[in-house]
Amino acid sequence: MTGEPIRVLVVEDDPVAADAHVMYVGRVPGFVAVGKAHSGAEARRILDRTPVDLLLLDLHLPDVHGLQFARSLRAAGHQADVIAVTSARDLAVVREGVSLGVVQYVLKPFTFATLRDRLTRYAEFRAAAGEASGQDEVDRALAALRAPSSPAALPKGLSAPTLERVTVALRESEEGLTAAALAEHVGISRITARRYLEHLVEAGTAGRSPLYGQVGRPELVYRWGRGQSR
Repeated sequence: MTGEPIRVLVVEDDPVAADAHVMYVGRVPGFVAVGKAHSGAEARRILDRTPVDLLLLDLHLPDVHGLQFARSLRAAGHQADVIAVTSARDLAVVREGVSLGVVQYVLKPFTFATLRDRLTRYAEFRAAAGEASGQDEVDRALAALRAPSSPAALPKGLSAPTLERVTVALRESEEGLTAAALAEHVGISRITARRYLEHLVEAGTAGRSPLYGQVGRPELVYRWGRGQSR
């Protein structure tokens, strides 16, 4: 990808998720994260002093709903596009977002491959310039934002619904969870639980550390967004 990089502001109230999203953006050629904000007010302050092309916007912020925030930006003259990040699956919200510059939706929890696909397609859409020769060319430009050419799948054997349940369980556990405890909580096998936990560690959104004080080999305890060791 040539030319100036596309400048992205990550707006996400969870500090761990925000850091992960900034890292993800930085791994996609042609994109640069110019900042991160944990609230609508903080995002507005950054936008007022920093040029931004694209918002990676969590819809559930502590001080404002993401779509209300997007509406206020349009009223203030900010023209940055929006990729909405949400765990909600309400299609009415999707329809409302179309008129506010929301060009893509990414459902939580998502992998780097999913975001990379959305960013790459957004870059293709943004690069379309000049006068279209006909309907086909207009359709091709719009199609860049739709229907991924290949699914940004989870590792083999993992499913998005179960990953979401695992993520929720881990985030809600202040003391962390072992694979055995998670397995019992979610209703999956211990081996399967560990695969999901290791996936979150590899994604940079969870940490792990040995649980000492027991006979035999120390068991690993996993925590959402905390330090990790092997």
